[in-house]
Amino acid sequence: MLQMMQNKVTAEGKKKEALFDKYMCYCQNADETLGKSIADAEAKIPQLESEIKEAAALKEQLESDLVKAKSDRAEAKEALAKAKALREKEAAAFAAETGETKSNIDALSKAIPAIEKGMSGFLQTRTASVLRRLSVSMDMSSVDRDMLAAFLSEGNGASYVPQSGEIVGILKQMKDEMEKDVADLTAQEASAQASYEALVAAKEKEIAANTKAIEEKTERVGNLAVEVATKANDLEDTKEGLAEDKKFLADLDKNCELKKTEWAEFRKMQAMELVALADTIKVLNDDDALELFKKTLPSAASSFLQIQASASMSRRTALGMLQAVHVRGRNADPRLDLLEVALRGGKMGFGKIVKMIDELVALLKKEQADDDAKKEYCLAEIDKAEDAAKVLNLDISDLEKAIADGEESISTLTSEIEALTDGIKALDKEVAEQTEQRKEEHEDFLEAVAANTAALDVLEFAKNRLNKFYNPALYKAPPKRELSEEERITVNMGGTLAPTAPPAGIAGTGIGLIQDGDAPPPPPEADLAYKKKGEESGGVIAMIDLLKGDLEKENLEQEMTEKNSQEDYEKFMADAAAKRAEDSKSITDKEASKAEMQDEVQTNTEALKGKKIELMETGKYLAGLHGECDWLLQYFDLRREARTNEVEALGKAKDVLNGADYA
Repeated sequence: MLQMMQNKVTAEGKKKEALFDKYMCYCQNADETLGKSIADAEAKIPQLESEIKEAAALKEQLESDLVKAKSDRAEAKEALAKAKALREKEAAAFAAETGETKSNIDALSKAIPAIEKGMSGFLQTRTASVLRRLSVSMDMSSVDRDMLAAFLSEGNGASYVPQSGEIVGILKQMKDEMEKDVADLTAQEASAQASYEALVAAKEKEIAANTKAIEEKTERVGNLAVEVATKANDLEDTKEGLAEDKKFLADLDKNCELKKTEWAEFRKMQAMELVALADTIKVLNDDDALELFKKTLPSAASSFLQIQASASMSRRTALGMLQAVHVRGRNADPRLDLLEVALRGGKMGFGKIVKMIDELVALLKKEQADDDAKKEYCLAEIDKAEDAAKVLNLDISDLEKAIADGEESISTLTSEIEALTDGIKALDKEVAEQTEQRKEEHEDFLEAVAANTAALDVLEFAKNRLNKFYNPALYKAPPKRELSEEERITVNMGGTLAPTAPPAGIAGTGIGLIQDGDAPPPPPEADLAYKKKGEESGGVIAMIDLLKGDLEKENLEQEMTEKNSQEDYEKFMADAAAKRAEDSKSITDKEASKAEMQDEVQTNTEALKGKKIELMETGKYLAGLHGECDWLLQYFDLRREARTNEVEALGKAKDVLNGADYA
């Protein structure tokens, strides 16, 4: 055991030495490492604060825009609802009014032919009652109203014969006016319906636009909220890390010296402990000590095994053992044999025998009471232990299931984290590729636009040069060269300026980009008479204008393509940034969940180990209970019956000794 202690102290010393060496290595490199960490954090903090401020301001602006968009949409919906209610009311009024007018027109259509054919019984018809009502309510001249009223008030009209078509004319005029009113109302209704439909279309378009704006701004507000929260957490972590690094750096020398002191003290104590163990082992392993142990330890052990017992105790123990043998069904009870010997020998008085019988009966009853208590104890403890074992088995099953579920969840989270990590890597790669492609496209655009612009300048120069020769009125002279102060002084003093270098560029026009050191080749020498080709020059100039138009159109197309490509690229970058932030947050959340799940699995594993140990201990305890109690429970009834018979026999023997006669 002492040697094991030596090995343990030595092994612990090696572990401590490795920890000390690692700490000292950190002390040597911490200045540079912590300095870089602190500098990075100090540079990162203001950047994060600025980004958080910008994102918060943009979020606030978007929230304000969102409130306005919701308000505008609500107002549009309210206006649409009011317009719908008004339209329904107008449509109902139109239907009611035109319905009544059409009914009156129908009545007039029936009345006019009837009056023209003759009036027999006409004034008693329903149509006549309609005419009476119209004669009162309809707008007409007083003469016509009186004539119509007089006509409708003539008895039954049997003897009336119209002298003229005045009544019919009045009715036809009434019908025409009503039909015109219906046509006007129908036109007004159609116009109102068209206006309503136009309003509905405009409001629905406005609602759709506001809805789309609300959805987009809501999404952007959510993304910005996530971004602000993420950067705020990053800022907080960075500040905490900076404070810890500064604190650690400030205490670095002190902590390193403290560790050196602790290590020196540890080495000192370890050496002292190893010396103590070595001295102890040396003493115990000495030959004289071993010889002494051989002489002393066995006798001492023997002394621990000595047992002394009185004769009366030995007799009581022997009687108990013989009684147990008798209860288990052996032939005789030694106590009864003793009584028989005492009775046969006659050396003892009946009083002493009766006393022995009473004592034996009391002892038997006490033994039965002990068996009863032991049986109750055994049944209760066995039932309790079995219930505890069942509960432990259920707990173990639940823990094993929880561990399996936790391991499966950990595996799933690991796979999801790997997938998200791979997705972020692929997204970063795609962002790099898109950025490189955008850069190449932009360079191609600049090159194409520069080439087109140069071509336009060349064409304009060529056109202007042609105009100088063919159309002097359209020629635009180049701006005069501004003289430098030195050149102006030279001219004022009558000097001559140095010859101006020929323009560079394309064909000496000064247009285009020519690398340093490259000069246009000299024009070929020629002395040729030239005849103006005015008509042909017009076609050339027109062709130049056509080419210029094509180039300008191509420039516009290039600019539009570049603009669209840039917008697509910016949208892609925004979407990629949002996606990366979302995936990064998901990775962080899943890693946190995975860590929690691993802690839970570890806790359940330790709990499962404890439950299994507890179940094993319970099983041992239950096995001990069965070893202690099974025999008693199996022969309990037989032992009780035997004791009862012995007590009855002893009672009878006592009665006989007291003079009872059972013959």
